[in-house]
Amino acid sequence: MSLSLATLAAIVAMMLATYACRAGGYLVFTRIRPTPFLRSVLAYIPGGIFMSYVTPALAHGGLPSWIGAAVTVGAMAVTRNLAAGIFLGTAATWVAWLLR
Repeated sequence: MSLSLATLAAIVAMMLATYACRAGGYLVFTRIRPTPFLRSVLAYIPGGIFMSYVTPALAHGGLPSWIGAAVTVGAMAVTRNLAAGIFLGTAATWVAWLLR
C-alpha cells in the first residue's frame, strides 16, 4: 500500500481545518464574554453533533445497530459509565452482526 500525494494533501488539509476550527473557537471566547443564554445554547451543540452522526448510522444499520444502541442506552442508565456503555454497546452490535 502506498500513500499518494493527493491523499497526504487531503489529510493535512483536514488536519489544518480541524485545528483552525478549534483554535478559532478558543480565540473567540478569549475575546468575548458569552451571556448566560449563549452559554446554555452552546451546551447543546455536542449532543446535536453526536446525533448527526448516530442517526444516519441507525437508519441504515438495521437491527444490529438498533440492538447496540439499546444496549448502550441501557448500560449508561445502569452504570452511569461512558466507557462501559460504549464497550457493551459495541460488543452487542458485534454479536448481533455475527448472529444474523
